[in-house]
Amino acid sequence: MNPDVVDDIIRRALEEDAPWGDITSEAFLPESAVAQASLVAREPGVLSGIGVFSRVFELVDAGAAIEVLVEDGAVFEPGDVLARVDGSARGVLRAERIALNLCQRMSGIATLTASYVQSVAGTSARIVDTRKTTPGLRMLERKAVRDGGGHNHRYSLSDAVLAKDNHLAILQQAGIPLEDAIRAARQRLGHTTHLEVEVDRIDQIEAVVAAGVDTIMLDNFTPAQLREGIAIVAGRALVEASGGVNLATVGEIARCGVDVISVGALTHSVRALDLGLDMAIS
Repeated sequence: MNPDVVDDIIRRALEEDAPWGDITSEAFLPESAVAQASLVAREPGVLSGIGVFSRVFELVDAGAAIEVLVEDGAVFEPGDVLARVDGSARGVLRAERIALNLCQRMSGIATLTASYVQSVAGTSARIVDTRKTTPGLRMLERKAVRDGGGHNHRYSLSDAVLAKDNHLAILQQAGIPLEDAIRAARQRLGHTTHLEVEVDRIDQIEAVVAAGVDTIMLDNFTPAQLREGIAIVAGRALVEASGGVNLATVGEIARCGVDVISVGALTHSVRALDLGLDMAIS
């Protein structure tokens, strides 16, 4: 991850949380007070964002000491101590909520992703994310998907060509045959640019593959339709399945023989994991 972008995310979150300082801590706690705290798991999961967690405390208090006990991608159980923090009491409390918010969300994504990855074990399918991320947090959320054993789709609209249903609808309104549009796009694109096209009907597949795509996305296909579609593609392009994917369906989708399964729920419907920052009491 780009550290400058990470710092910017954290600084904006801190500014949102305490635009004029933490008036509670400043009113109640002496400036000289120090605190020792532990990041403790309240439930099982897969860790992600421990570096981001640590960086929040460092940006608030340059003198803070963070001891990381569990690394990103590791599985943990309830009661496990994931990290320890020592520093100014005001600084620890100032950073606490933002550090937890980011680490809890990232760990929730990693944990959910790991469940999807486990569900397709033994197949050749990759679990990938989508652009359905929290605005401003895409870099962190994509890192969390990787920590959970998943893979990333294109990062942004600038990274690869993916013609979806609305693109195709506009082409149809303009009277432009899809295969002609694909060939024209290929001529305009650099030779390293990946070209993917989404289809939602079996009868679209042959023309799209014949026009020369790198990946064809079969959207909302049933397992039977996926198997039929894969037979038509016959290895001429990668096959991505999307739409209607959840933990109950992803295993069957993978066993159809697709190469990629994109899951928007990894980031748009995830539940933050329950982690807490427990203060040491002497």
